[in-house]
Amino acid sequence: MKAIAYQAAATNPAGVIAVLIGGLLIAGALVWAVQLGIKVRSREPGPPRRREQPTLPESGPVHETREMREPNEVPRAADESERLTPHDLRSSGSKRSENQKRRRWNRGSSGSFGGGGPGKT
Repeated sequence: MKAIAYQAAATNPAGVIAVLIGGLLIAGALVWAVQLGIKVRSREPGPPRRREQPTLPESGPVHETREMREPNEVPRAADESERLTPHDLRSSGSKRSENQKRRRWNRGSSGSFGGGGPGKT
């Protein structure tokens, strides 16, 4: 395909002009895109100054908390004809567990399906 384009451009003066015009159009489009980007960027706000940066709260840094959670049970309708609506459900899908002891891996249990261990014996 390239060889045909080169032959057409070499033997036909209209081909040379077409390639030249195509190149100028592409170069013009690139120059226009850069100018548009500069104009858009000049309208955007600059980076925040040092005094505009977020600061630590008075109480100091906030630390991560860990807790064991358990799923909330979906409430049952009292009657077959009664329907549950969204406001009947709790806002969170889980609640704080009363037992805060972390579950640990037991030696001799596979740990996962296909883990290769003998499983519980």
